[in-house]
Amino acid sequence: MFQGKIFFIGFPKTGTTSVKKALRQLKLRVCGLVPAEPPLTREHLLERASALVPQYDAFQNCPWAMLYRELDERFPGSKFVLTYREDQRWIDSVARHFGGESTAMRTLVFGHGDPLGNEAIYLSRYREHNDAVREYFRDRPQDFLEFGLTQGEGWERLCPFIEAPIPAKPFPHANRRVVQRFFEKLLGGGRETRPAARRDVA
Repeated sequence: MFQGKIFFIGFPKTGTTSVKKALRQLKLRVCGLVPAEPPLTREHLLERASALVPQYDAFQNCPWAMLYRELDERFPGSKFVLTYREDQRWIDSVARHFGGESTAMRTLVFGHGDPLGNEAIYLSRYREHNDAVREYFRDRPQDFLEFGLTQGEGWERLCPFIEAPIPAKPFPHANRRVVQRFFEKLLGGGRETRPAARRDVA
């Protein structure tokens, strides 16, 4: 197993929840979302996040994704993984999962806390982030991996990069809408008992 830190720097709804489950199967200590406590600025988030790094092996969700440059400087020798999904599927998932609710963290990341009505802004920021990450790590394949969990990639791609043995169990997939709809129809007598919103691969 890789002995350094592993930062997953894809935005939410690119498989982050599934990644967390997978890393825990590998017995890694995983740190997820850092609470959005005031003052919520990039600088304060960096300090709070940096203080957590010694306590964990791997990191995913916000604010880790937006701090990849600073984390690379502060923790040299780390590995970085960009989780991603097709653009339209990503914004559709974000709107279903987060739509109608505004948060300070999303305001900081995207400029608007609620994706509904701001889909174009969110999508532009998503593309901008992914392009910037790819450019930043362009000549460092030993430190950087693109991981398309929603494109069918799993243990076979991730494990060699983080120097981990490939588990016998299938790669976990969290929050799949198809599973949710199946059980809603089963329990509801063939009809959905509640909207399919907020259920997708996370």
